[in-house]
Amino acid sequence: MATGPLPPGQHLVKGWPVSHYGPVPKFRPDRWNLQVFGATATAEKYTWTFEEITALEGGTVVTDMHCASGPTSTGHEFYGVPGAALLELAPPAPEVTHVMAWAEYGYSANLRLGDLASEGTLLATHHNGEPLTVEHGFPLRLVVPHLYGYKGPKWLRALEYMTQDRRGFWEERGYHTIGDPWTGRRHSYQED
Repeated sequence: MATGPLPPGQHLVKGWPVSHYGPVPKFRPDRWNLQVFGATATAEKYTWTFEEITALEGGTVVTDMHCASGPTSTGHEFYGVPGAALLELAPPAPEVTHVMAWAEYGYSANLRLGDLASEGTLLATHHNGEPLTVEHGFPLRLVVPHLYGYKGPKWLRALEYMTQDRRGFWEERGYHTIGDPWTGRRHSYQED
């Protein structure tokens, strides 16, 4: 059951389709960390191990997931660290306007700073009460419910604070830089 109306051009699908570009990475806990770098308020880089991330106070969001190619899957419950909480732990410099979310194999997605701070945005570790499966992003997936799925990278490894926007992986390949499904604008030629 959908948690709300569908955005323009979307259609309901059953289950939770797996969609990604490239291979599924192997989780190596001894080498894994999450970093926040770039224009931080302290000019320092922040780093957390998986154990440290999972020890942070978490939150839950129930949302639908919208793929830019048209499918919408519904009723997903995610648990993880709220984006706003991470911004408090690693504050950005005042001039930061955007964030680049970096994942395994160099995948990236650009976001406005407000998208990361938005209520509902999570660095998710769990889906429907269980740890994420590796195909769906274990150990850490960015969930930005109000944007298309390509804005929420699986296998998240870093957040880079930026003082101006830069295109991420799919944005460099013709997808819309904002990725708001409610506007129905999926492609870069539709940008203002």
